Amino acid sequence: MLKKLALVIAVWLAAGCGDSRDHTQAVYMLVDTSGTYATEATKAKLIINYLLGTLVSGDSLAVARVRSRSFSEKDIVAKATFDTRPSQANAQKRSFQARIDDAFRAVPGSQYTDITGAMIQGAQFLNETGAGTKTIIIFSDMQEELDKVTQRNFPIDLKNIRVIAVNVVKLKTDNVDPRLYMGRLEAWQKRVERAGATEWRVINDLERLDRILSRG
Repeated sequence: MLKKLALVIAVWLAAGCGDSRDHTQAVYMLVDTSGTYATEATKAKLIINYLLGTLVSGDSLAVARVRSRSFSEKDIVAKATFDTRPSQANAQKRSFQARIDDAFRAVPGSQYTDITGAMIQGAQFLNETGAGTKTIIIFSDMQEELDKVTQRNFPIDLKNIRVIAVNVVKLKTDNVDPRLYMGRLEAWQKRVERAGATEWRVINDLERLDRILSRG
């Protein structure tokens, strides 16, 4: 399932850069390490490794943790803009993969989940790259939980950025009342679209999404 998910993401990314004059891509991947979802974090490595094999010279990739408060560069596990020299780009990717393996070897779960702060940090990174195609990938159950002090209830800016949520597992409460799951995703879609994102996707049912995501 995750291997096919990685393939679908790669097809979707490739389709998205066809309309841009600048063919470089920048991808910022958020990995939820909060609560019980922390056990899912190691599965994200498959997608990260696939992206490392797909992105080329001039492209940028960053991977960050989603924790209790995530508007911080300290939560970026690894980042790189790949060199135009193939040998140097390959060395960068090996180093990137080593940092990912080390970071997700044992993932302590955080108490809260600051998805909004992580997205704001991601948007800043993507805009700084100047890439023609900018994408945030969120590996999370999309259940944001903040402490009483953290402030995130304000408009955010995701202009010219595509957002894709993957591996959005269902919580126990969702199984009791599916409206909670659907309502959570609908709320995020509205917020992302209000923020100016060019596209919002949720990839779970891969068999049905293959045709949609391959449009280019």
